[in-house]
Amino acid sequence: MIRNNAHKYSISAMCNVLNIAKSTYYYHANLSEKEAHNTEEVELSNEIERLFKESRSNYGTRKLKVELKKQKMVVSRRRIGRIMKQLGLVSKYTVAQYKPYKQTCNEAPIKNELHRQFKQEEQLAVVVSDLTYVRVEKKWHYVCLFVDLFNREIIGHSAGPNKTAALVYQALASIKGNLHNIKMFHTDRGKEFDNKLISEALETFGIQRSLSMKGCPYDNAVAEAMFKVFKTEFANGAHFASLEQLALELNDYVHWFNNIRIHGTLGYLSPVEFKNRSL
Repeated sequence: MIRNNAHKYSISAMCNVLNIAKSTYYYHANLSEKEAHNTEEVELSNEIERLFKESRSNYGTRKLKVELKKQKMVVSRRRIGRIMKQLGLVSKYTVAQYKPYKQTCNEAPIKNELHRQFKQEEQLAVVVSDLTYVRVEKKWHYVCLFVDLFNREIIGHSAGPNKTAALVYQALASIKGNLHNIKMFHTDRGKEFDNKLISEALETFGIQRSLSMKGCPYDNAVAEAMFKVFKTEFANGAHFASLEQLALELNDYVHWFNNIRIHGTLGYLSPVEFKNRSL
């Protein structure tokens, strides 16, 4: 009653009328505020934990803040970080990662036609690709991804025991839609990309070839960044008992990556959301 009428009457006057000591009122008022704060903190903690788990333990404070805002919850990154620490929620991105060094590349005369123009305004104007390794039982297997620079969507993928042109061709064949719509295909100078099988496939669909300059990973920066994300979110710490299991979980990850995972470079939209808004 006193709190509801505080805008009309003084606290002292109302306490006198009701024969209540001011100290008693303030004690109970503070107690109510603490209870309300504790309830809010519990609800916020539960929501942060839910969103973190739905992100597959990948999101940090920045993306959690965006997701909370979608739930009409405006929370600072500092507060989110404090709650994550209390809950023991650690993003996969905080774990140090091994970075292999590529020692060899081919001397093909094909030039870098992309020139680091990584922001593209049209779908399939430029598709980039790379390969990385994944442990299956006690052997290394490999994953190839095709990424559309327009919206960072993984449009094609494959997995296999060997790092070969056939694996790249398999990823190319997995792309849905008309391959004639792809204008340029950019990669590094790995032999699995620059060979007769891939060259003939690109010529068949009229796709322009572009290769990074020798020893310059920055020319294929988006693919390099994509595989850092892939290793962090999918491969590192995972155990695959068979190629079949790897392929199944890879399909699931690609679906999540394209349809659910938000991207800072896309205004915190998923690739599919970004594409649909651009239509």
